[in-house]
Amino acid sequence: MPAQATARERAGRVAENGGTAAGPAANAADGATIDAAHYRRVLGHFPSGVTVVASEDADGPVGFACQAFSALSLDPPLVLFSVGLTSTTWPRIEATGRFCVNFLAADHAELCRAFAVSGGDKFAGVDWQRSGLGSPILAGAHGWVDCTIEATHPGGDHTIVIGRVHALDADGESNPLIFHKGAFG
Repeated sequence: MPAQATARERAGRVAENGGTAAGPAANAADGATIDAAHYRRVLGHFPSGVTVVASEDADGPVGFACQAFSALSLDPPLVLFSVGLTSTTWPRIEATGRFCVNFLAADHAELCRAFAVSGGDKFAGVDWQRSGLGSPILAGAHGWVDCTIEATHPGGDHTIVIGRVHALDADGESNPLIFHKGAFG
């Protein structure tokens, strides 16, 4: 469930394009071929937390599931995440100039799945409140980081987004939702 397309979104595009689920092979810096399926399988061994990156525009709240998130800098306080170039959600968030990264709690697997699909009202039935900057903080989030967009950079088939942190908090009582080897754990 990376920030780029979810497995369901990838499968849909693969079917539309007549490709394989593994996707194309890529060339490493030394010219060697890296098989996409092998790449995902190996990197899937690195457990990661799962987040929902969210904002609110004139049409309402908008967000997507993202596991490609990291702290970047303490001084100034910066975080980063990456989002696939094919995302239809990111342009809406980018236009607001702000976002809140919600760390999902261990009991948020279904919430994650809802935000991992393309289209639809992902916030239907979801309890949330506005952050100081006006972005959604999901009820029961394990933690959250309220940001403005500091910079974006190209990163292959993704955009790397750097956010300046304005406020953050965490729930010391909950446990995080972890994604490892293609499953929650």
